[in-house]
Amino acid sequence: MVTKEAEELEAIARSIIDSNRYMTLATADEHGSPWASPVWYAPVGYREFLWVSLPEARHSRNLAARAELAIVIFDSHQAGGWKALYMSAVAEQLSDVDEVIQIYSRHGEAQGLHAWTRDDVVHPARRRLYRATASEQFVLDPHDERLPVPSA
Repeated sequence: MVTKEAEELEAIARSIIDSNRYMTLATADEHGSPWASPVWYAPVGYREFLWVSLPEARHSRNLAARAELAIVIFDSHQAGGWKALYMSAVAEQLSDVDEVIQIYSRHGEAQGLHAWTRDDVVHPARRRLYRATASEQFVLDPHDERLPVPSA
């Protein structure tokens, strides 16, 4: 049985995902040295996120060495903890891009960006398509306590 609180937390998380364009990836290299990078994202539902990056970018190299990462999506113009979503996730560079590049492209075009095709993210193109799948999501309550968002 889904409680009213669980429904409210899910609604908050979805609102944050739907109303923002960038997420910050917190990655680490093979030695554990941290790195944070903002990336434009396209959500696939509310637990998977797509972005395009150069494989040579520091966050991409970190993910090649260590697939686990943390993600935060927030509106820096809004004060208050309810405006941020924190996630634990695992990321991968996608080799089978045919279905998801269409999702990524449609999301971008809806925001006035250019269309993306398979040829934009596979060799010999410079960029690659990545996906993060969140295993945990949290929002903050008014007392700065993390509340877990139930899995949808």
